[in-house]
Amino acid sequence: MAAQDNFERYFSEKIWEMIPAIYRHEDGLADNSHVLKAIVAVLARQAAILRRSQDKLWNDQSIELSDDWAVAYIADLVGTRLISALNKRGYRIDVAKTIYYRRRKGTPRILEELISDITGWEGKLVEEFKRLGRARHGLDPKPMLYAGRFSGTMPGGWADLRQPRASELTDTPFDEFHHTPDMRKHSGQNGRYNIPKLGFHLYRLKAYKVANVTPFSHNNDGLGFTFDPSGRDIPLFSPRRRATDWDEWHSALEWEMPAPIRCRLLGHAEYLIRAADIQDLKDNHSLSAATESALTKLTNWHFKNESQLQIALKTLGDATTQTELFSPAIYLPLLRLTLAEDCGKNALLPDVSQLHATAFTPLLPFGLYVSSPLAKDILPREQITAADIPNSWALPPLPATRRLAIDAEKGRFLFIGSAVAAADVIATYHYGFSADIGAGTYKRKLIKNAALTTVEIENGVSITAAKLNNGNGITQIKDNKTYESIDNIGAVENLTLQAADERRPFIKLKKNWLLTGAANKNAQLILNGLWIGCEGNKDFSIILKGTYDCVTIKNCTIDPGGGFNISGGKLNPVSILIEGTIQKLVIDTSIIATIKTQPTGLVEELIICDSILQSIDPTKRVIDLDKGKMVHIERTTVLGSLKVHRLEACEVIITEHSDVADTQTGCFRFSTAPISSRLPRPYQSFLFKKEAKHWFNSRIFGRPDYAQLNETAPVEILRGGENSSEMGAFSSQINPIKMDGLSAKIEEYMPFGLIPIFINQT
Repeated sequence: MAAQDNFERYFSEKIWEMIPAIYRHEDGLADNSHVLKAIVAVLARQAAILRRSQDKLWNDQSIELSDDWAVAYIADLVGTRLISALNKRGYRIDVAKTIYYRRRKGTPRILEELISDITGWEGKLVEEFKRLGRARHGLDPKPMLYAGRFSGTMPGGWADLRQPRASELTDTPFDEFHHTPDMRKHSGQNGRYNIPKLGFHLYRLKAYKVANVTPFSHNNDGLGFTFDPSGRDIPLFSPRRRATDWDEWHSALEWEMPAPIRCRLLGHAEYLIRAADIQDLKDNHSLSAATESALTKLTNWHFKNESQLQIALKTLGDATTQTELFSPAIYLPLLRLTLAEDCGKNALLPDVSQLHATAFTPLLPFGLYVSSPLAKDILPREQITAADIPNSWALPPLPATRRLAIDAEKGRFLFIGSAVAAADVIATYHYGFSADIGAGTYKRKLIKNAALTTVEIENGVSITAAKLNNGNGITQIKDNKTYESIDNIGAVENLTLQAADERRPFIKLKKNWLLTGAANKNAQLILNGLWIGCEGNKDFSIILKGTYDCVTIKNCTIDPGGGFNISGGKLNPVSILIEGTIQKLVIDTSIIATIKTQPTGLVEELIICDSILQSIDPTKRVIDLDKGKMVHIERTTVLGSLKVHRLEACEVIITEHSDVADTQTGCFRFSTAPISSRLPRPYQSFLFKKEAKHWFNSRIFGRPDYAQLNETAPVEILRGGENSSEMGAFSSQINPIKMDGLSAKIEEYMPFGLIPIFINQT
């Protein structure tokens, strides 16, 4: 970014005034005029650079304000061991907090803080000796019988197998069972539990909040929905909830980590009756004196679940007291007021008294707003239950006080009793993914052009040709709603269709979307931040006709399809078909299905970077360009095959046999493909013989770990990038380099003689 200090103008005028007037006068009259003025401008630019450098010297003494070149010199002053400079964030934080780390060296707090500081991930440290089975000592701390952290298994004792929730946590950082010592070197599930082992459980996925979404209705019955607008089953994520002030550090709880929410965690409700709660019921809910007196007997009693609370309430008073206690006017406020602070339901569901319909706090994983007589505003958490909602959408009988069931593992919710109008339901939730790729609620650079007309739309209205400026202007979608209708454009001149910053609207195609570039207009088309899919069991495409100078698809998801929605409709991909002539097609930071030229189509140059391309049909190529000059692909994962004329590839993963017609031009650097492929001469690349499906944690779009490499992938893939990072779409995340830096710092600051083990939880 250019400096706004006007130093160049200042020095240009100052030097010009120092030159004798005769030379200034002659410079304007010479045949080759203003040469002297140009020389002065060059001198002024250099003087401005020198002045800025001098002004910056003071800031360069501070790690918070210094330029990158100065960080190494400050590191030398404090004597820290530098990590890779490619990890710019961790590189600077490491130097800034060196003295802070040394003062607290060896403590669990610092070792856990290093995970966040060096890598930007979340993590939890587990001292594995605490998980060894042993005889309990009298000096051991008292077992914790609250907050979901006690499963019935005594410290050091053997598992209480009657606790199903505790068994779900086995081999996670929240494991409550105990184990025999394992002397082996750590590998997978082996070698975890031993006295010198420190387990670092790493959460590499990010949680993205998407607010005020149009949920997908199951058969439009007004009862069953998914949070995901395309109708997919996706796990809901909990956002990071750790204290920003590390002086308030405590070992992380399950709902404080960015990870999929378990059904049992969402249903984990504990209750503590306090005197203030009873007084609130009396003042605000007309609790009678007799019932107040009976309820006072349970003051400071702690109940591990609602069933225990009900059993205790049934022992109080006479029939009149019982009727009052279990009436909705008293029982529902009692559940809300006495819900313990340290339990999953309290942490994960919104408190109606603290929220407004359209203003969910960032720390809440999800919420629902229903504008109908059945459920006004946000549904209160005392009327919500966690459930495993099957494909039949039938649940066992639930208490009459429950109006909504949520299946956090599938991302479904089901209204109990009366149906609601689907148009009245608005959802907010968090989803997980590895990086800022595809359509998502992260910060993006928006397209702005004062010369073009800008139209803003919202509330899921039809996107007509008029709202698209008839192909010559900027259209910006302001929300995360679903848009089920979009018009074709017959003469695109300079059209931009984009989502507002940190928004992810879903455009559901009900027909092919035809965009025709205007002839002799140097047509430009930009799609930015959009998620484009189609109805279940339908197969539609984006068709580009006419003539384009440049087509750019940036931060978009052109749905690659796969699987079925909750109504049983097959989720088909949205392909890009080129029937016209495109001089340059750019795909940047996007998730795309297939790209194919028709007999009349031509792409002169195709540029793809930091993207994921997938074909779910093995008979269709991901990229099929019969005609064209060059395809440039960088840092991209291609789940399928390609057929192009010429190829330049760097840090690319291609999973299926591919064919490049001209192998004498182009290159294939730091990339991988099947050895049977016809490619340009490879350089520092890995050509494999066996299939590559097992390299990825998931190849199903919508899963949080979609296209993420797993630990079984060959090291040539995991470390095969030009900078020793991984190949593929997540190369820019430099996860292996972050891992190296974390390992080095853990070795530096952990107690002597211990052995660190690193476990990827997500």
